[in-house]
Amino acid sequence: MRKICLIFSSVLLFSSCSDTIDEGYMIDNPEIELAIPSYFPELNSSFNLNKPTKFGVELGEKFFNDKCFSINNSISCSSCHQQKNAFADNEKQAIGVYNRIGLRNTPPIQNLAFLKFYNWDGSKLRLENQPLVPIITHEEMNSSIVEVIAKIENDSEYKSLLKKVFGDEKLTAERIYKSIAQYEYSLISANSKYDKVKTGQASFTANEQAGFQIFQKKCSSCHNGELFTDESFRNIGFPINLDSNEAGRARVTGEMKDYMSFRVPSLRNVEYTAPYGSFGQFPNLKSVLDYLDNGVINSDNLDPIFKNNGNRIPLTEQEKNRLLDFMKTLSDPTFIGK
Repeated sequence: MRKICLIFSSVLLFSSCSDTIDEGYMIDNPEIELAIPSYFPELNSSFNLNKPTKFGVELGEKFFNDKCFSINNSISCSSCHQQKNAFADNEKQAIGVYNRIGLRNTPPIQNLAFLKFYNWDGSKLRLENQPLVPIITHEEMNSSIVEVIAKIENDSEYKSLLKKVFGDEKLTAERIYKSIAQYEYSLISANSKYDKVKTGQASFTANEQAGFQIFQKKCSSCHNGELFTDESFRNIGFPINLDSNEAGRARVTGEMKDYMSFRVPSLRNVEYTAPYGSFGQFPNLKSVLDYLDNGVINSDNLDPIFKNNGNRIPLTEQEKNRLLDFMKTLSDPTFIGK
């Protein structure tokens, strides 16, 4: 296992132009140890500038679970990103304040320390820039970072943690974003049966092995690597969200070639994250496979994998069952708290 750890505790002293704060006060906030398999991809550059620390993660988790981040104190990040569902939920589309329905299905939160894009349309390139999106979105928290700070800046628990992490009690937007990101960076999922097979601690059943072979042949061109996503943006002809605000990746690039293209999702823990699709078009994994087999919606920018193969991925019923057997080996029970 590759481990990120601090050999010694950092002692930081702050002042206006050095590292000095209150005389005699020292920060002892070591980086936490993350168990990362040697076969995982490289950590992203943002992680290396904001590595998870003992109290940084604790502070970020407290922010993550605080309903004060919403305008009416009714929902937190964890209201939609529920651990039992691999930090997704079982709703077709995210449900925000006043039961407002969001534009898209809630994405799971796992292995974010390795990603290059965030949100289904890749609108954020650094995890530290992502938390503001749900805070200000009308259908989600419908608040502002200024309002959030005003609500919680005098909380004694927050003050204590802020001092442990940053050396003083000042609450800022940047500190909120960095702490939430530290917590999310710490959410590593790498303890599935697949991982145990990879490291020689377990073996696939005959059905799982057959499913793995079918997967390599028919699915791995997009769902590749140890995260089971190549992080590309593709239009794969799923039923279209008719909301006029939706355009997929084209919302970011402004180009029609990206219309209704979405980031390829990781298949790790996919068993726990139903329903599927950008707005929950499919209630279960079998319905996804059936749709791909029956033929997807044609379009000018349909991914060549489909366009060059009759707009479908042909699968027999037996192949579908074996694929489901294999995909369940990507489930990590310890990650969801079991």
